[in-house]
Amino acid sequence: MLWIKTFHIVFMVAWYAGLFYLPRLFVYHAMADDDVSRERFKVMERKLYRGIMTPSMIATLALGLWLWFGYGFQGGWLHAKVAIVVLLVIHHLWLGRLVGVFARDENRRSHVFYRWINEIPLLYLIGAVALVVMKPF
Repeated sequence: MLWIKTFHIVFMVAWYAGLFYLPRLFVYHAMADDDVSRERFKVMERKLYRGIMTPSMIATLALGLWLWFGYGFQGGWLHAKVAIVVLLVIHHLWLGRLVGVFARDENRRSHVFYRWINEIPLLYLIGAVALVVMKPF
């Protein structure tokens, strides 16, 4: 079971790397003023989202469920963590929608908006790690 936990953490880190980096790409994409740069960002965003983030999310969720059923964790802390994970998956899907917005050249938001979006996963991370480490309830 320790191998499952190890890979759960590894895939979570890979997923989070994408959750932090994709909005940063959106910042640069929103600031781009030439077609070559915009097309390059479209490719980078698509490959990051589809090739790294989504597979890492799926692996994280699958391994997390394996751990949950294998260890039989109980307590309110786990329910709170699952709620955070659900919000994180919704955030992930919203970022995927934004990838599509940029791919269709329909972005109407400034780079400042995406700078703020870049901070949201940190809040989820703090909450999830605190719940797992401290198990407060």
